[in-house]
Amino acid sequence: MIWVFMALWTSGWVLALRFRRPGRTQGAYTPMDTSIIIPARNEAHNLPRLLQSLADQTVKPREILVVDDASSDNSAEIACEMGASVITPPPLPEGWRGKTWACHQGALAAQGERLLFMDADTWLEPEGLQRLLSIPHDGALSVVPYHAVREPYEDLSLFFNLCMTAATVPRGLAGQVLLVSQRHYQQVGGHAAVRGQILENFRLAGHFRAAGIPLRSLTGKGWVAFRMYPAGMRELVNGWTKGFAAGAGGTPIGILLLVIAWMSGLLLAPRMAALTGDWLLWGPACVLCSLQVAWIGRKLGDFGWPLLLLYPVPLLFFFAVFGWSVIRSGKTVTWKGRVIHAD
Repeated sequence: MIWVFMALWTSGWVLALRFRRPGRTQGAYTPMDTSIIIPARNEAHNLPRLLQSLADQTVKPREILVVDDASSDNSAEIACEMGASVITPPPLPEGWRGKTWACHQGALAAQGERLLFMDADTWLEPEGLQRLLSIPHDGALSVVPYHAVREPYEDLSLFFNLCMTAATVPRGLAGQVLLVSQRHYQQVGGHAAVRGQILENFRLAGHFRAAGIPLRSLTGKGWVAFRMYPAGMRELVNGWTKGFAAGAGGTPIGILLLVIAWMSGLLLAPRMAALTGDWLLWGPACVLCSLQVAWIGRKLGDFGWPLLLLYPVPLLFFFAVFGWSVIRSGKTVTWKGRVIHAD
């Protein structure tokens, strides 16, 4: 059984090899032809950090467009005060999601040759924009931001983040940061082609592939970061519930099997230790799992060491929420004041 465990444990390192980061590059593009589009619904708590990080960059985009998605807070006022152009789109049409409608409206208004879509809960580290815009690519480029963790409950997102990264890096599309030319964006129909999807990045990736447009995705440690679900545990559970099961269904089968194999190995070690009582054999296996999860996890976010080493806690939480996401698929979830159907 120990050899089965070792084979399953090794699959985690196979996954980790896919988590690529950009190297140092020379400016391949000029930043002035880029329009930054930020969809924002009740993002008054996030926009100052993102817009300030953009203001602090040494290179500047052509324009920064904040699309106010019917916010009930002062998101629009904050965006104006910090120098962004605010777009107020028409009311959300039937069949659209709020984010896809906002991105679509931002793209219609954008004047740049390239579009950089950024979620409002992301931000750029110093020189982050220059690095992003200088990465050579001839298609769509996306980034999984480094996960900034501020409260202990946020550590429970660990395995969701790992799965999200495995599903998109290096040849998928992450939804938080997307850079694409206007030409390629229009060629695939843009966000209008995925108007009704929560995980629009997975569906949009399929349209790019069908059109023969290359995809490249990278991890963003040291240059792009984000904080997920700062409002508390309820937001975290609802956020992962609304589309995670569908996202797993859209993961390439080979990657999905690797993830399943790895998680099976992570559960096997403590289970065998508890069942057999042979801690001389299975104790070191548990230590190997803890060290592996800690090393991989810290590549993707500043997750706390206690929960990284006690990894069965966030792993069991992952399985619980994933199961709830499957049960809730197609049913209603309240998200940012809207009642939506979970994918």
